[in-house]
Amino acid sequence: MSTGSDRGGATVLLLAVGVAFVLFGVAGAAVGVARLARQQAGVAADLGALAGAARVALGVTTACESARAIVTANGGRLVSCQLDGLDLLVTVEVTATVLPGLVRAATGRARAGPLRG
Repeated sequence: MSTGSDRGGATVLLLAVGVAFVLFGVAGAAVGVARLARQQAGVAADLGALAGAARVALGVTTACESARAIVTANGGRLVSCQLDGLDLLVTVEVTATVLPGLVRAATGRARAGPLRG
């Protein structure tokens, strides 16, 4: 038997809590995707710099092409590659779809060269 005072307040409250959970979940997923892209860019830069540094003796063009091949194989795009003495400096960009319709680029940088005492 209803007294007429029940107007669905609990339903509205439950719906609001559910929407809040969904929004927090989507925000958390977006942050996770962005962090993953940043990590992927860093790893691609590290591996590209190491691959390129192994070929520095053959010239900067050969070193950078080697770095580009490794970076591309790891899902990145080589933005810059330059020689600083015997060190190879590499900058890599990885694009990630953080949310539908929202694409961002994560950047990674690395330096590789011979061991110095």
